[in-house]
Amino acid sequence: MEKSMRQPELSDEQVVFMIRVLKRKEARKLINQVTLIGNLTRNPEVKHTADGTPVLQTTIAVNRPYRNAKGETDTDFVSCTIWGRLAETASKYSSKGSLVAVVGMIQTRNYKDANGKTVYVTEVLVQTIRFLNKRHQQVESKQPPESIQTVPLI
Repeated sequence: MEKSMRQPELSDEQVVFMIRVLKRKEARKLINQVTLIGNLTRNPEVKHTADGTPVLQTTIAVNRPYRNAKGETDTDFVSCTIWGRLAETASKYSSKGSLVAVVGMIQTRNYKDANGKTVYVTEVLVQTIRFLNKRHQQVESKQPPESIQTVPLI
């Protein structure tokens, strides 16, 4: 990693908040929570497991909050998995390029591929998704309005 690439710094308020959270009894457990805002890299396609459970695997492109040594913004491509009704909802209301916010947790797993090689996967298991694009805007009519009303100026 180049030294010119800086990690974003936490403000004093953020540090104080984190300390307060960590001091709470219920927060002494380890925390695994991720929040991402980015764009879907492909059209979502719901698949179903053998028992019929809907699952959606997608990738979200997330820009880093800083620029590299060349002045360019780097982008991370984060694998995400969405299960159940949430997968169906995500498929219905989003498409390639959609701006989404997701909250979930990091999950790691591994499996053997067809050649017997172990494949390691790190992904976000999505628990909440918000669609940030504006709703479909009405297409402007190219026809003139049927009637125009005029109001006299006094």
